[in-house]
Amino acid sequence: MTSPAALAIVGAGPRGICVLERISANAAELLGDRPLVVHLIDPFPPGPGRVWRYRQSPLLRMNSMPEDVTMFTDETVRIDGPVRPGPSLAEWARQVRDGGLDVEVAPDLRAELAGLSSTSFPTRRLQSEYLTWVYRHVLAGLPPGIEVREHRAKAVRLTATGDRQEVWLDGEPEPVRADAVLLTVGHLDAEPDESSAGLVAFAERHGLGYYPAGYTADVDYSAVAPGEDVLVRGFGLAFVDLMLVLTEGRGGRFTEQPCGGLRYRPSGAEPVLHIGSRRGVPYHAKTGYRLRGKPLRLPRFFDERAIAELAAAPGPLDFFADVWPRIAKEIAWGYYSELFTGHPDRVRLDFAVFADAFADTRWDSPEMLDLVRRAVPAEQDRLDLRLLDRPLEGLRFGTAEEFGKHLREYIEADLARRADSSYSADLGAFMALLSVVGQLPALVATGRLDADSQVSDLDGWWHGFFSYFASGPPPRRLEELLALQQAGVVSFLGAGMRVTADDERGVFVASGESFPGTVQARALIEARLPHPSVRLASDPLLRALRDSGELAEETVLDAASGTRLPSGRIHTRVGDSRLLDGDGVPHPRRFALGPHTSARSAGAFTRPRMNALPFRQNDAVARQLLAILPGK
Repeated sequence: MTSPAALAIVGAGPRGICVLERISANAAELLGDRPLVVHLIDPFPPGPGRVWRYRQSPLLRMNSMPEDVTMFTDETVRIDGPVRPGPSLAEWARQVRDGGLDVEVAPDLRAELAGLSSTSFPTRRLQSEYLTWVYRHVLAGLPPGIEVREHRAKAVRLTATGDRQEVWLDGEPEPVRADAVLLTVGHLDAEPDESSAGLVAFAERHGLGYYPAGYTADVDYSAVAPGEDVLVRGFGLAFVDLMLVLTEGRGGRFTEQPCGGLRYRPSGAEPVLHIGSRRGVPYHAKTGYRLRGKPLRLPRFFDERAIAELAAAPGPLDFFADVWPRIAKEIAWGYYSELFTGHPDRVRLDFAVFADAFADTRWDSPEMLDLVRRAVPAEQDRLDLRLLDRPLEGLRFGTAEEFGKHLREYIEADLARRADSSYSADLGAFMALLSVVGQLPALVATGRLDADSQVSDLDGWWHGFFSYFASGPPPRRLEELLALQQAGVVSFLGAGMRVTADDERGVFVASGESFPGTVQARALIEARLPHPSVRLASDPLLRALRDSGELAEETVLDAASGTRLPSGRIHTRVGDSRLLDGDGVPHPRRFALGPHTSARSAGAFTRPRMNALPFRQNDAVARQLLAILPGK
C-alpha cells in the first residue's frame, strides 16, 4: 500500500489554520483521491496558538471589533482556489447565542458572549473560543483521505534526507517526516540587541530590574515591587497590556463616575509607571462610529497603476520623496471623500469639483494647500499629517505637571473626537490607510525601494505611523489611563524619551524633550514587541536553520554604496513564499508565511470583504504545497 503524502505546518495559530482550510478547499482540484497527512506542530492549542490562547489574563482584550475579524474568504478575495465563506467573529457570536451553532463556551465567557455586539472589543479569551471553533470547523470539513495529526511540542530542528523533510520536536527521539514544510512564524521572539544587552548587564551589576522587549502576556513582572518607580519606554499596544497587568491585574479597580469617566481605586500593590516614547502620546483610540458619506472609492491614488509607474521610474525609489506623496494623497482622499459627502455643510466646493482638482494636483504642492484652504474653511477640518504624526513637536512645558495637564487634555480630546460621528472623516482616513497596507507588498516586490527607505522608512516609520493612527486600543483603555494618572499610579515623561544607565548612582535615569528634569528608577520596562531579527532570533528552529545557512536574514541592496542592509526578516521569495538560503536560492520544499517574512503580510485574520492579502497568500501557498506532493 502506498504511503500517504505528508505536509508539516510549524505553527498552528490562526495563520496555520487558515492554510489548512485552503488545503482542504483546494484538495478536490489538486490532490484528487491521494491520501494526505497534515502535521500541525505547536506547543500551544491549534486555532488560537500562543497569542490567542485561552490561558492568559482575562483583562487582555482585542483591539479589533467582532465585525472586523474573520478567518474565512468571501466574494471579494481574488484567489485561484474556491471561496468558502464562514462567519466573522460577530456572526459566530450571534449564531452561538441563537442556537444556530452548537458551541460549548467556557463558563466565565458566557456573560461576555451574551452581551457582545458588533462593535464591542472582546477579550482575547473569547477570540480563543472563536478560533478553536474555526479549527474544529475546518477539521469537520476535510475531504476523505486528509488526516490531521497534532503535535503539541516545539519544533527545534529541520533536516532532510533526499526530498523528505524531517522536523525534529523537543523531547522526541524521531522526527516528523513530510514532503514539504510550511513555517507560519508570527512575530519573532528575539534575544536582546546590543543596546538592550548593555542594559541587561548594567541591571545585573546593580541589582536592578530590566525587562527587554517581549510579548507582555508571557513576561513575568512579579519582581516589580509595590510602590516602586518604573520607567516604561513605549506608549503603544504593548504598554496598554502592561498597564492593565500591573494595576487592575494586581487588585486595583476602576469604577464609573456619576459625572462620567472612571476612577481608579488602588490596591496598594501597584508600582508607579513613568511612561514616555518618541511621540510621547498613546496610540489613537479606535473610532466608535460608521461612515456617514458615500462609499469610498479605494484605492484611488495608490493602486496597481501607481505602483507600476513607480516601478518604471528611473533609479531607486526614495520612500519620502517618491512614495509617501502618493500614500499621503490616498489617505487624504479617504479623509476628504468622507468629509465632503458626509458633512457637506462644512465645505465650500461641490465634491465633484474638489475631486477633479484634487486628482490633478500634487499632494506636496502649494496648489494643494490652496485648494484645501479654499474648499475647507475650518482649520480643524483640514488633514495635517505632520501634526498627526508628531503632536508634541515644538511644544515644551515648564514642569512635569504642566505637561501632564496638556497630555490629559490631548487624550480627552482624542476620546471625544473618536466618539463623535461629526469627525467621521477620520474613519475615511483609516479606511484609506488599510487600503495602502494592502498595496505595499506589491511595491516591495518590485525591488525598487532603496535600502534605507525599505528598512528604516517603510518597515520603521511607516509601520509605526500606521499602528499609531489605525491600530490603537479600545477607548476605554485611554479612559483607564486617565484614571490611573489621576490616581498617581501613572505619570508622563513626554516625547523624545531618553534613558541612561547611571553607574555612579546605580539607577536608570529618564528624560525627555517635553519638559526639563529627570526621573530615576531601579526598573525599566521596554513596552514593545521585539523588532524582527533573524540574527537575534531566540527560536531554536530558526537559529538552527540560520546557523546552517539554510535560512537567511533578508538584506536590501543599497544602490549608492553597493552594500546590503539587513531588514531582520526571514528571507523568502515574495512571489511564492519559498525560504531562501544564504546564497539566495529558493528551497523547493520549504515555505514561510507571516509578518516577519519578506512578504510583510498583516495578521492572519482580517476584515471581511477586503480582498485581504493574507487570504491570497494562504491560498497560493496551499496550492503550491499540494502541487509538489508526490504521486500525482
